[in-house]
Amino acid sequence: MSFLVNAMHKGGIFMWPILVAAIFALAISFERLYYIIFRANINGTAFMAQVQKLIMANNIDRAIKLCNAEPNAALPRVLKAGLTRANRSEQEIQNAVDESILEVFPGLNKRTAFLPMLANVATLTGLLGTIQGLILAFEAVAHASAETKQTMLAAGISTAMFTTAAGLVVAIPTLVLHSIVQSRTVKIQDEIDQFALKTVNLLSARRRGTLKEEGTGAAAEG
Repeated sequence: MSFLVNAMHKGGIFMWPILVAAIFALAISFERLYYIIFRANINGTAFMAQVQKLIMANNIDRAIKLCNAEPNAALPRVLKAGLTRANRSEQEIQNAVDESILEVFPGLNKRTAFLPMLANVATLTGLLGTIQGLILAFEAVAHASAETKQTMLAAGISTAMFTTAAGLVVAIPTLVLHSIVQSRTVKIQDEIDQFALKTVNLLSARRRGTLKEEGTGAAAEG
């Protein structure tokens, strides 16, 4: 803690925006990781296998209850939209699924775009602090008296180094966390696209009376 206080003091005024960027970056990162990993995520392949079996058995109500058992997960919410319209036309089923996807995807991506922005803010603010420190150092060399020159020069260089280091210390982990959040989000979105289409096809085949043949083909592909 004493090192942090000392760094904040020596780094100057630009250390405060970097600290604010770090707090927001950590808060957003951990909130997004919690949401993506523990709330919106689900084993999509296993869940789809259960839904497919229930559709094949013409047990749509049971499939809807299965989706209701995971109200926070993204995939069940999308599949439920199609299942609740299982007895309607193929176009209506597809429209319901598409509408649900448009509702779910923004929630998955919410606030994630702020992470690279905060990383850039931390880096550029650190650069500003570096420039400020170099200006102080050059001012010391040019104008300070012999007695104070060394002290002012050291203070200017210290400001430059502390702000540069602080900006990078905040930016690098933030970019790593953004990459992790983004990759997990894309995985969930890809599963939604894949299994939503499969569900629409299964429900359409059910209406056409060809569910057994198409369901067997889908299981073979999986």
